Amino acid sequence: MNPSGALRAYLYADPAAHSRSPALHRAAFAHAGLPGEYTALRVPAPDLPAALARLRTPGTLGANLSLPHKEAALPWLDELSDAARAVGAVNTVIHRGGRLIGENTDAPGLLAALHGLGVGAAGDRAVAGPVVVLGAGGAARAAVYTALILMKRDVLIVNRTRVRAEELAASWAQAEAGAEVRAADLAAVPWPQVRLIVNASSAGLDAPGQTPLPGFDFSALAPGALVYDMVYSPRETRLLQDARAAGVRAENGLGMLAHQARLAFRAWTGVDVPAGALLAALEEA
Repeated sequence: MNPSGALRAYLYADPAAHSRSPALHRAAFAHAGLPGEYTALRVPAPDLPAALARLRTPGTLGANLSLPHKEAALPWLDELSDAARAVGAVNTVIHRGGRLIGENTDAPGLLAALHGLGVGAAGDRAVAGPVVVLGAGGAARAAVYTALILMKRDVLIVNRTRVRAEELAASWAQAEAGAEVRAADLAAVPWPQVRLIVNASSAGLDAPGQTPLPGFDFSALAPGALVYDMVYSPRETRLLQDARAAGVRAENGLGMLAHQARLAFRAWTGVDVPAGALLAALEEA
């Protein structure tokens, strides 16, 4: 056991020093009144199996996983949640009685963030048009799961490499969702019907001048449309700036970050810390 008696949780990533997760979870421990320590550790890919094995230690709650471990961790876990299995990626490992359970809180975290913006929630009266997901990597899988499975919306995947978009769409072909997902080129998207764009690509990440939609006419979107950028560093990406300049509502990924952390902390401790408290911690940090 930890001599201090504190509960322990970690972030495993490579790199890890830039992460805002420690600020979020330390605030969560403080709000919950629990003695806890959360540490971001750089874990190179070859060291992941040993690092996961250490989570079985008594007093260890689990870990968050970020790049490059979300998919690589799957074979080393004892159990997967339905969401983790469907998305094909784990961002939260839960330690229970020596067993490691893989969970994905990215997808429900995105859904909670969208609900907070009035999108897809009970009060959302907008006609359901297709959701456009930009990107075809791990984050895009979570975004597709959110839109297709949780929101029951048709999904169009737009990616620089068309074949990757087609592969991602094909992986959902057998999903019983009541909606469909397919790859699409920019010119083939029915933009006047689109009320939600989710950027799940890395465009703009630590590079404010990059955008996944260079030269795009945002005025073509349906009235009341939202552009949601999973990127949160920098807070103001070129995508957000271009959308707002055209009068389109646009939000960064800080809300998703806070909600996925809230859900991970709840899975570890059973305590549901308000997302607002976590967002306040990010502001202070």
